[in-house]
Amino acid sequence: MKIKKWQFHPCGNYREHYEQELRIFETDFGRLWLGIGIFTLFLIVPWISSPYMIYVFNTIGIAAISVIGLNILIGFTGQISLGHGAFFGVGAYAAGILATALDCPFYLAIPASAVITAMVGMIFGIPSVRLKGLYLTIATLAGQFIIEYILLHWDSLTKGTMGITLPKAGVLGWELSGDRAFFFLIFACLIGMTWIAVNLIRTKYGRAFIAIRDNDRAAEGMGIPIFRYKLLAFGISSFYAGFAGALWAYYSVSITTEPFNLSLSVEYIAMVIIGGMGNITGSIFGAVFITGLNEVLRWLTEILMNMGVFSGSGLNMAPLREFAFGLAIVLFILFEPRGLAEVWRIVRSSFRLWPFSY
Repeated sequence: MKIKKWQFHPCGNYREHYEQELRIFETDFGRLWLGIGIFTLFLIVPWISSPYMIYVFNTIGIAAISVIGLNILIGFTGQISLGHGAFFGVGAYAAGILATALDCPFYLAIPASAVITAMVGMIFGIPSVRLKGLYLTIATLAGQFIIEYILLHWDSLTKGTMGITLPKAGVLGWELSGDRAFFFLIFACLIGMTWIAVNLIRTKYGRAFIAIRDNDRAAEGMGIPIFRYKLLAFGISSFYAGFAGALWAYYSVSITTEPFNLSLSVEYIAMVIIGGMGNITGSIFGAVFITGLNEVLRWLTEILMNMGVFSGSGLNMAPLREFAFGLAIVLFILFEPRGLAEVWRIVRSSFRLWPFSY
């Protein structure tokens, strides 16, 4: 009598090899949606959007690149920085100086600017060897003001209040001009930088960053040279800020020191908190949320001004932006401290379990 063997099929995502655990996407379904998203982003969105919406998308893409770097520093390594906006400015000015004074081509000026910014960031990251928490925050705040002062007053290098006008970007004889052309460049860079960040966190360096964030003394006891890794985290974070700043400089054509102030640094921190600390995807969510909030506040300001709500009262809408940012940060800390990335995880899990409630 022949006994038939039962064949059992797994009812979940069970891992049998380390390669399976290290995959970014566990299933082919996730890879399919990634492909659909990239196809929609590059072949549909820029052709159906208005020029102003493309400008908003470009702003989101540049901010997301910068915030990914800040999230590596704050969310994964636990080092708070209030100088990220200044590092963004260093990248922008480095690109401007390389392009105008040294006639450096566009495709070399951007990575070179990122490397220069990384070196500057590591210099200001040196206090992390002895400082942490509030004291490190104050040290990076001092770095913000020092860089602002240098960019404004080193006239022979940065042109001071006159600013720098960059030449038009070009790749292999193709001139990049207009919002749509930069849309493809910015989001191609965003996808590449996101891929690098995700894979970085999966390496021994990323695991060391997380160990330092959770308990730096225990990490040191495990043999991790914490100062070296803290300095590396500052360098990587500044590299991302410099890369985004160089992109922004070429996109804006003309740069001055006004945008690279403390307000920009606070805005980037808000993107990290609202998007989700310690989550690369959350950095993109945070950039979308804060940039969208800026646009809503600008639209609301125009409507109220046109209605004459504040005419003759001596009041204006300038504090509304800071109030809205502060309120959004407080609400997310109270009700969803893990940010929009956690909200997206809950929504995705609900779809995965639908129509069952368990």
